[in-house]
Amino acid sequence: MTRVLVVEDDPQLVRALVLNLQARHYGVDAAPDGATALRLAAARQPDVVLLDLGLPDMDGVAVIKGLRGWTRVPILVLSARQGSDEKVAALDAGADDYVTKPFSMNELLARLRAAVRRTEDTPAGPAATLVETEDFTLDLLAKRAVRDGKDVRLTPTEWHLLEILVTSPGRLITQKHLLNEVWGVSQSSKTNYLRVYMAQLRRKLEKDPARPRYLITEPGMGYRFEG
Repeated sequence: MTRVLVVEDDPQLVRALVLNLQARHYGVDAAPDGATALRLAAARQPDVVLLDLGLPDMDGVAVIKGLRGWTRVPILVLSARQGSDEKVAALDAGADDYVTKPFSMNELLARLRAAVRRTEDTPAGPAATLVETEDFTLDLLAKRAVRDGKDVRLTPTEWHLLEILVTSPGRLITQKHLLNEVWGVSQSSKTNYLRVYMAQLRRKLEKDPARPRYLITEPGMGYRFEG
Protein backbone atom coordinates (compact mmCIF):
# COMPACT_ATOMS: atom_id res chain seq x y z
CA MET A 1 0.00 0.00 0.00
CA THR A 2 1.26 3.47 -0.94
CA ARG A 3 1.44 5.72 2.12
CA VAL A 4 0.65 9.44 1.76
CA LEU A 5 1.41 12.12 4.35
CA VAL A 6 -1.01 15.07 4.05
CA VAL A 7 0.36 18.25 5.65
CA GLU A 8 -2.49 20.78 5.75
CA ASP A 9 -4.14 22.93 8.43
CA ASP A 10 -7.55 23.29 6.75
CA PRO A 11 -9.72 20.53 8.34
CA GLN A 12 -12.22 20.48 5.45
CA LEU A 13 -9.52 20.01 2.83
CA VAL A 14 -7.80 17.37 4.97
CA ARG A 15 -11.09 15.46 5.24
CA ALA A 16 -11.65 15.64 1.46
CA LEU A 17 -8.10 14.49 0.72
CA VAL A 18 -8.22 11.65 3.24
CA LEU A 19 -11.57 10.36 1.92
CA ASN A 20 -10.47 10.52 -1.72
CA LEU A 21 -7.12 8.87 -1.04
CA GLN A 22 -8.53 6.11 1.14
CA ALA A 23 -11.21 5.39 -1.46
CA ARG A 24 -8.36 4.67 -3.87
CA HIS A 25 -6.61 2.40 -1.36
CA TYR A 26 -3.86 4.73 -0.22
CA GLY A 27 -2.74 4.69 3.40
CA VAL A 28 -3.04 8.23 4.79
CA ASP A 29 -1.53 10.14 7.70
CA ALA A 30 -2.36 13.79 8.31
CA ALA A 31 -0.40 16.55 10.05
CA PRO A 32 -1.85 20.02 10.83
CA ASP A 33 1.54 21.73 11.16
CA GLY A 34 5.20 21.47 10.17
CA ALA A 35 6.55 20.02 13.42
CA THR A 36 4.00 17.19 13.37
CA ALA A 37 4.74 16.60 9.69
CA LEU A 38 8.48 16.14 10.27
CA ARG A 39 7.82 13.81 13.22
CA LEU A 40 5.27 11.71 11.29
CA ALA A 41 7.48 11.53 8.20
CA ALA A 42 10.30 10.03 10.26
CA ALA A 43 7.98 7.62 12.07
CA ARG A 44 5.74 6.50 9.16
CA GLN A 45 8.15 6.72 6.18
CA PRO A 46 5.53 7.88 3.62
CA ASP A 47 5.90 7.18 -0.10
CA VAL A 48 4.74 10.70 -1.03
CA VAL A 49 4.04 13.98 0.83
CA LEU A 50 1.26 16.46 0.00
CA LEU A 51 2.36 19.73 1.60
CA ASP A 52 0.60 23.07 2.10
CA LEU A 53 3.04 26.00 2.25
CA GLY A 54 0.96 28.14 4.64
CA LEU A 55 1.30 26.24 7.93
CA PRO A 56 0.61 27.76 11.38
CA ASP A 57 4.01 27.04 12.94
CA MET A 58 6.52 27.30 10.07
CA ASP A 59 6.71 28.00 6.35
CA GLY A 60 6.26 24.97 4.12
CA VAL A 61 9.66 25.62 2.51
CA ALA A 62 11.27 24.95 5.91
CA VAL A 63 9.43 21.60 6.03
CA ILE A 64 10.76 20.74 2.56
CA LYS A 65 14.31 21.53 3.65
CA GLY A 66 13.82 19.47 6.82
CA LEU A 67 12.66 16.47 4.80
CA ARG A 68 15.36 16.84 2.18
CA GLY A 69 17.97 16.57 4.92
CA TRP A 70 17.35 12.82 5.04
CA THR A 71 14.83 11.62 2.42
CA ARG A 72 14.15 11.83 -1.33
CA VAL A 73 10.41 11.12 -0.88
CA PRO A 74 8.37 12.93 -3.58
CA ILE A 75 6.89 16.19 -2.26
CA LEU A 76 3.87 17.74 -3.99
CA VAL A 77 3.21 21.29 -2.81
CA LEU A 78 -0.41 22.46 -2.46
CA SER A 79 -0.75 26.20 -2.11
CA ALA A 80 -3.02 29.15 -2.76
CA ARG A 81 0.07 31.30 -3.40
CA GLN A 82 -0.04 32.31 -7.07
CA GLY A 83 3.34 34.00 -7.61
CA SER A 84 6.04 32.16 -9.52
CA ASP A 85 8.60 33.27 -6.89
CA GLU A 86 6.80 31.16 -4.28
CA LYS A 87 6.74 28.17 -6.60
CA VAL A 88 10.41 28.54 -7.48
CA ALA A 89 11.38 28.79 -3.79
CA ALA A 90 9.54 25.54 -3.04
CA LEU A 91 11.01 23.76 -6.06
CA ASP A 92 14.53 25.02 -5.29
CA ALA A 93 14.16 23.73 -1.73
CA GLY A 94 13.47 20.25 -3.14
CA ALA A 95 9.76 19.94 -3.94
CA ASP A 96 8.95 17.76 -6.95
CA ASP A 97 5.76 19.43 -8.16
CA TYR A 98 3.41 22.30 -7.37
CA VAL A 99 -0.39 22.32 -7.48
CA THR A 100 -2.17 25.67 -7.08
CA LYS A 101 -5.37 25.87 -5.02
CA PRO A 102 -8.15 25.48 -5.89
CA PHE A 103 -7.32 22.29 -7.77
CA SER A 104 -9.34 19.43 -9.22
CA MET A 105 -9.02 16.19 -7.27
CA ASN A 106 -8.47 14.28 -10.52
CA GLU A 107 -5.48 16.46 -11.42
CA LEU A 108 -3.99 16.09 -7.96
CA LEU A 109 -4.40 12.30 -8.00
CA ALA A 110 -2.84 12.10 -11.47
CA ARG A 111 0.19 14.08 -10.30
CA LEU A 112 0.44 11.94 -7.18
CA ARG A 113 0.40 8.75 -9.28
CA ALA A 114 3.08 10.21 -11.56
CA ALA A 115 5.29 11.09 -8.58
CA VAL A 116 4.99 7.58 -7.17
CA ARG A 117 5.66 6.06 -10.60
CA ARG A 118 8.85 8.10 -11.01
CA THR A 119 10.08 6.85 -7.66
CA GLU A 120 9.35 3.24 -8.61
CA ASP A 121 11.08 3.68 -11.97
CA THR A 122 14.25 5.11 -10.41
CA PRO A 123 16.88 2.39 -9.91
CA ALA A 124 18.19 1.98 -6.38
CA GLY A 125 21.78 1.77 -7.59
CA PRO A 126 23.71 4.13 -9.87
CA ALA A 127 21.58 6.22 -12.21
CA ALA A 128 20.65 4.59 -15.51
CA THR A 129 23.08 5.49 -18.27
CA LEU A 130 20.82 4.76 -21.26
CA VAL A 131 17.80 6.97 -21.99
CA GLU A 132 15.55 5.76 -24.82
CA THR A 133 12.63 7.64 -26.36
CA GLU A 134 10.66 7.06 -29.56
CA ASP A 135 12.73 9.70 -31.35
CA PHE A 136 16.25 9.50 -29.90
CA THR A 137 18.57 7.54 -27.60
CA LEU A 138 21.11 8.96 -25.15
CA ASP A 139 24.07 6.99 -23.79
CA LEU A 140 25.11 9.16 -20.86
CA LEU A 141 28.23 7.14 -20.13
CA ALA A 142 29.58 7.31 -23.69
CA LYS A 143 28.24 10.87 -24.20
CA ARG A 144 26.50 9.69 -27.37
CA ALA A 145 23.18 10.83 -28.79
CA VAL A 146 21.53 8.96 -31.68
CA ARG A 147 18.52 10.13 -33.68
CA ASP A 148 17.12 8.30 -36.74
CA GLY A 149 20.12 5.98 -36.63
CA LYS A 150 22.63 8.84 -36.85
CA ASP A 151 24.91 10.34 -34.23
CA VAL A 152 23.90 13.81 -33.02
CA ARG A 153 26.78 16.09 -32.07
CA LEU A 154 26.18 17.86 -28.75
CA THR A 155 28.51 20.37 -27.11
CA PRO A 156 29.77 19.74 -23.53
CA THR A 157 27.41 22.45 -22.24
CA GLU A 158 24.44 20.90 -24.06
CA TRP A 159 25.31 17.51 -22.58
CA HIS A 160 25.58 18.91 -19.06
CA LEU A 161 22.18 20.60 -19.34
CA LEU A 162 20.56 17.53 -20.90
CA GLU A 163 21.99 15.16 -18.27
CA ILE A 164 20.47 17.15 -15.41
CA LEU A 165 17.03 17.00 -17.04
CA VAL A 166 16.98 13.38 -18.23
CA THR A 167 18.26 11.95 -14.94
CA SER A 168 15.19 13.45 -13.17
CA PRO A 169 12.42 12.56 -15.65
CA GLY A 170 9.13 14.34 -15.07
CA ARG A 171 10.56 16.59 -12.38
CA LEU A 172 10.49 20.36 -12.85
CA ILE A 173 14.06 21.68 -12.60
CA THR A 174 14.21 25.41 -11.86
CA GLN A 175 16.08 27.92 -14.01
CA LYS A 176 18.22 28.87 -11.01
CA HIS A 177 19.28 25.28 -10.38
CA LEU A 178 20.19 24.68 -14.02
CA LEU A 179 22.16 27.94 -14.27
CA ASN A 180 24.04 27.24 -11.02
CA GLU A 181 24.90 23.67 -12.07
CA VAL A 182 25.95 24.42 -15.65
CA TRP A 183 27.34 27.96 -15.54
CA GLY A 184 27.97 28.65 -11.84
CA VAL A 185 26.43 30.92 -9.22
CA SER A 186 27.73 34.12 -10.86
CA GLN A 187 25.50 33.47 -13.89
CA SER A 188 22.35 32.48 -12.00
CA SER A 189 20.31 35.35 -13.47
CA LYS A 190 21.25 34.74 -17.12
CA THR A 191 18.04 32.99 -18.13
CA ASN A 192 18.73 33.87 -21.77
CA TYR A 193 21.53 31.25 -21.69
CA LEU A 194 18.93 28.59 -20.97
CA ARG A 195 16.59 29.75 -23.74
CA VAL A 196 19.42 29.61 -26.30
CA TYR A 197 20.71 26.18 -25.26
CA MET A 198 17.26 24.63 -24.89
CA ALA A 199 16.39 25.86 -28.38
CA GLN A 200 19.58 24.21 -29.69
CA LEU A 201 18.79 20.92 -27.93
CA ARG A 202 15.26 20.91 -29.32
CA ARG A 203 16.52 21.53 -32.86
CA LYS A 204 18.89 18.58 -32.53
CA LEU A 205 16.59 16.10 -30.72
CA GLU A 206 12.91 17.00 -31.09
CA LYS A 207 10.90 15.98 -34.15
CA ASP A 208 9.03 19.30 -33.97
CA PRO A 209 11.17 21.83 -32.06
CA ALA A 210 8.34 24.41 -32.05
CA ARG A 211 6.09 21.94 -30.22
CA PRO A 212 8.50 19.95 -28.07
CA ARG A 213 7.44 16.58 -26.73
CA TYR A 214 10.41 15.85 -24.46
CA LEU A 215 12.08 19.12 -23.41
CA ILE A 216 9.23 21.06 -21.83
CA THR A 217 9.28 24.70 -20.67
CA GLU A 218 7.39 25.70 -17.51
CA PRO A 219 7.14 29.50 -18.10
CA GLY A 220 8.83 31.59 -15.43
CA MET A 221 9.96 28.51 -13.49
CA GLY A 222 12.14 26.08 -15.37
CA TYR A 223 12.19 22.95 -17.55
CA ARG A 224 11.34 19.29 -17.34
CA PHE A 225 12.16 16.20 -19.39
CA GLU A 226 9.19 13.98 -20.27
CA GLY A 227 10.48 10.60 -21.43
